[in-house]
Amino acid sequence: MTTVNIAEPTTLVSQATRALQRSAHELIPGGAHTYAKGDDQYPETAPPFIARGQGCHVWDLDENEYIEYGMGLRSVALGHAFPRVIDAVRKELANGSNFTRPSPREVEAAEKFLRCVPGAEMVKFAKNGSDATSAAVKLARSYTGRDLVAICGDQPFFSTDDWFIGSTLLAHPEQIACVVLEAETSIAPRAGFLAEVRALCDRFGALMVLDEMITGFRWDVGGAQRVHDVVPDLSTFGKAIANGFALAALAGKREIMERGGLGHSAERVFLLSTTHGAETHSLAAGIATMQVYQDEPVIETLYRRGERLKQGVEEVARGHGVQDYLQVFGRTCNLVFGTKGPDHLPSQPFRTLFMQELIAGGILAPSFVVSYSHTDEDIDRTIDAVDSAAAIYARALSDGISQYLEGRPVKPVFRPFN
Repeated sequence: MTTVNIAEPTTLVSQATRALQRSAHELIPGGAHTYAKGDDQYPETAPPFIARGQGCHVWDLDENEYIEYGMGLRSVALGHAFPRVIDAVRKELANGSNFTRPSPREVEAAEKFLRCVPGAEMVKFAKNGSDATSAAVKLARSYTGRDLVAICGDQPFFSTDDWFIGSTLLAHPEQIACVVLEAETSIAPRAGFLAEVRALCDRFGALMVLDEMITGFRWDVGGAQRVHDVVPDLSTFGKAIANGFALAALAGKREIMERGGLGHSAERVFLLSTTHGAETHSLAAGIATMQVYQDEPVIETLYRRGERLKQGVEEVARGHGVQDYLQVFGRTCNLVFGTKGPDHLPSQPFRTLFMQELIAGGILAPSFVVSYSHTDEDIDRTIDAVDSAAAIYARALSDGISQYLEGRPVKPVFRPFN
């Protein structure tokens, strides 16, 4: 059996919690079912488990409270245990969750989704983003009769499946089935870029597939495609669509999506067919979540809270003279932070140190991605914690990091062999 080094108990983490953490590594590869939640992604002082959450606040097994960012890998855009969503799920569970024929919730959820994303004409739901995006590739290959897939080289993850990856349309002009890309990452596309991709796809007969796992229901209720005024052939959504409940979506133009349906005489594409793809309680969560987006100023609040946080972080970084080493990037609704060492290169040890000091201040932050539940008070408390962390950061740049870092550095989540 491989032994995984687990940090010794601290005053915040009990021996019982550490024992459970060791058991997790004995039973689960990596100690967690999601790599981005694994121990190697956090300082050794991080809480090993989260027991419960309310709004943007979470509690570990030892009842230590934290303000959380990232919020379930960006899936919990409204906040943990958001009442309108929980009430809808609770009501739906009393009716059962999975039947041998479709539930009317499938139609209701589809109608709600297509009203939010006007560029799409049909939608099919699944449980995770990898399945939805791989289904988009399968559909594109069937529709075009081609095999190759082109992606943008700076976007590391679309699916757990092993598609063939091409790097350019121009090298294989009549072999590309589709171009798969995110509309925007932490760096915005240059003006006109997405329109050029759309034009290239049209020119060479390839489909444009927009991955909206992160941007959908965060950039805008209609997704980044509405922000950037581009209509893809197919698009995929997940994460924030159901406030943390397992729901993803493949959406697109009717003539393409219908290849997976019954409204034609050709052989049907076995597109998406999952036992749990239309669990009624997840659909109810999606319906309720999308209704909240339509009824309340969710998107505006995400931008406003993120802007307050960004300005505060940048101000305290300047105050400690670390503004060139500790930075925030991205749209304010989806902020991430970057950490650099004395050589001005990205540094995992300094990322670890920064996260470590935030944890000491009651902030659990693999990113600075806010939710609708973050208040101005939460943001201000976070800025205070960043202030204290930036002071340590500055000393570590001057004195060397080893005397300030408690334990091993974190590791990148994406690696050559995933």
